[in-house]
This record gives sequence, C-alpha cells and structure tokens, in this order.
Amino acid sequence: MGSVFLSRMVRFIILMVVQIAIMNHIHLWNYATALIIGYMVVRFHFGTSRNGILLWGFVTGLVFDMFSDTMGMCMASMTFLAMVQPALLRLFKPRDVSDDFTPTVKTMGLWLYIPYLLFSMLVLHASFYMLEAFSIANWQLTLLAIGGGSLMSTVILLFVEIMINNSKRG
Repeated sequence: MGSVFLSRMVRFIILMVVQIAIMNHIHLWNYATALIIGYMVVRFHFGTSRNGILLWGFVTGLVFDMFSDTMGMCMASMTFLAMVQPALLRLFKPRDVSDDFTPTVKTMGLWLYIPYLLFSMLVLHASFYMLEAFSIANWQLTLLAIGGGSLMSTVILLFVEIMINNSKRG
C-alpha cells in the first residue's frame, strides 16, 4: 500500500513539474496544448476503487488549475476522465490478462494501448477545450485544439511509456 502511494506521489510530482514548467509553454498551432497530466489517471490499474481514481483525478486537476490559472476547467476534465477511465480500460482490456493489471504497453500490447491512450486523451482534451470555449462559435479552432492536443499528448506519453519499458528491461 505504501509503495503504491509513494510511486503515485512521485509520478504526480514529476507530471506536475513537467506540465507546468514545460508543456504549458508549448502550443501546437498557437492553440493546442498537451495535457500530459492525464497520464496520472490513465495508469491506474484495473480494479482500483472508483473513489480513489476520482480523488486522484480531482486533486491532480485542482493542483494544475492553481498553477495554470484555468479556473477549474482542468479539475472538471480530470474528474471526468477519472470517471470514464474504468469503462475505457474495460473496453480495451486484453482477454488474456488478470483482473488486476496496470495498463502499460507491456501488459496490453502496443495495438491495444495506443487506442486506450488516444481515447483517454481525447476525453480529457475534449472536456477541457469544450469548457474553455463554452461556445460553438469557433468550433474549428476547438476541434483543432482537441485533436492537436490529444495527438501531441498521446505521442509524448507513448514515448515515455516505451522509454520506461526499455529502461526496466536493460
């Protein structure tokens, strides 16, 4: 229990520092920003209590909002991602794994992990940018931000996941 909490805290701190210090200043097409903090919720293992996932998502979004001045948009988006994460994981869960597995490239395989990660990032970015726009006046820019941010986040997090797996092997 203690080591799981400690590893989540380390992941939380690293993701927050990278997101706030680096990713918030990189804008694709001057509009889309990668929200890699969604990785905090994506990595919860199958079978984690829904309340635990919701709490971590809420706190992650709250801390991001405090440092990024986004007025609760990330808190709502991260909580929504935490709410749908078990359903997404159930949808992309491989048939031959145990009921208590952590979603990684190693446990799910690359071709199941990529859609799981992409759909998770689409949920996060769609809810975030829809709350930010709160209008359909500039729907093209909103779709560009959702697609660009989701794609950029997916590529970055997939690269991180592959690097983690390669470092554990060697």
